[in-house]
Amino acid sequence: MGISFTVLSSGSTGNATVVRNEDTTLMIDAGLSAKRLDELLKERELTGEDLDGILITHEHSDHIKGLGAMARKYNLPVYANEKTWAALGTKSIGQIAEEKRIIMQTGEVREFGSLRVESFGISHDAAEPVAYNFIDGKEKLSVATDLGYMSDKVREAIKDADVMVLESNHDVEMLRMGRYPWNIKRRILSDIGHLSNEAAGAALSELLNGTTKRTYLAHLSLDHNMMELAKMSVRSAMEDRGCFYKDTEFRLCETYYDRPTPWDKVSDS
Repeated sequence: MGISFTVLSSGSTGNATVVRNEDTTLMIDAGLSAKRLDELLKERELTGEDLDGILITHEHSDHIKGLGAMARKYNLPVYANEKTWAALGTKSIGQIAEEKRIIMQTGEVREFGSLRVESFGISHDAAEPVAYNFIDGKEKLSVATDLGYMSDKVREAIKDADVMVLESNHDVEMLRMGRYPWNIKRRILSDIGHLSNEAAGAALSELLNGTTKRTYLAHLSLDHNMMELAKMSVRSAMEDRGCFYKDTEFRLCETYYDRPTPWDKVSDS
């Protein structure tokens, strides 16, 4: 079977992704209401009962809004590092049974059946944010958003992925001209904020080595980006750095804030 995945929702209003292989199904983040997550799962012929656990990247509300309700409703284990658990507390997620609160430290590699999950640190204004690699045999999927910037450690972690879900949060000029107060704009533009279209393209120009066949542009700002603009800007940034490709060799793919992506198989890369 190999690895398959669907990005249930991605953007500033909420984030959740499901990754599965022949014996394991995991959700990464639960940033929408439990009711909405159930609806999105149903659209991909799943229910919360199909999940084997939830992996958390960090404690911001667009990544954990429905976490407590989903964990309690379906009796799911939740995996996060120690600092993220401390930042979550109970105010934002309610009570989760102690035996379901599992510490998976940054940099830890854990086996979920035949699915190997690697956690790695990222730069964002949270307690200890992480991203994840999913590996089954020779297949590798990387899910990395809320990056701030593309550090050498992140680049090393995801460089040989077959498929990536990668942040392309904002167009810099749209953000600068937008309605947000300057302190919020400054945070988003900083090294602990979000990756811009240009920065995503620059990163991909260094990462593409023939291994990665598809990249899903993710976590787009509703106020300061558009998918067609993101795709155009990312591709332009890659070409400006001498990275040219044919659509048969590599594709930029879309994610959505209001509907899930189709199931995709990493082995189709």
